[in-house]
Amino acid sequence: MGASSGIGLKVAEAFASRDIRVGLAARHTETLRELKKKYPDMVEYESIDISHRDAPKQLQSLIDKLGGMDIYFHVAGIGYENPPLDPNREAEVINTNTAGFARMLSAAYNYFKLTGKNGRIAAVTSVAGTNGIDELAAYSASKKGAQTYMVALEQLANTEGVSVKFTDIRPGWIRTPLLNDDKSYPLEMTLDEALPLIIKAIVKAPRVAVIGWKWKLVVGAWKLIPDCLWTRLHIQMNK
Repeated sequence: MGASSGIGLKVAEAFASRDIRVGLAARHTETLRELKKKYPDMVEYESIDISHRDAPKQLQSLIDKLGGMDIYFHVAGIGYENPPLDPNREAEVINTNTAGFARMLSAAYNYFKLTGKNGRIAAVTSVAGTNGIDELAAYSASKKGAQTYMVALEQLANTEGVSVKFTDIRPGWIRTPLLNDDKSYPLEMTLDEALPLIIKAIVKAPRVAVIGWKWKLVVGAWKLIPDCLWTRLHIQMNK
């Protein structure tokens, strides 16, 4: 989910090239059609906007094309710096990254629950969900919300006896279309650097996977800082 560019597209192609059937979904389908042409027997796709109420029905349509689903991988999301704190842009981020996230993960969860299949839900959140970052207030909050939502779903799965496992993939800044082209970011990774680590997380299925050893150290340190000190810090995001 969110396969039109960046992480989603690269992960999809990596699996399709290894003869693994994948279902691609995004609002815009031009690149999805191209991947279907390249791997006609391995790829199906559907136009899905996760902010729309009918998105779960469209996900089911994609599942039907594939003949079933073993892993749901969610990477759809938006994010941008918003120093002026424009209310509409803040709300747009929350709506896509939190409401849309919950809409699609709940749909995937219900699929595994109703079919009784052993399944997995993997989702890309972010290290930004560790603590709130000033110019990324809505983005940070949305990623924290996504992480908490996965914890709650895992608890629900254990309560209901649903055989679904969860993997929360937390990258830092990766050079994708979400980043400003004319800026560099701290501990920024290229997509080629991050991709093998993300694929490893999908395949090996740890509960949480922070992408890159440097970010693992940073996140570990961030968790130790109390809010009274954190709120006095400024995170230099770009230069």
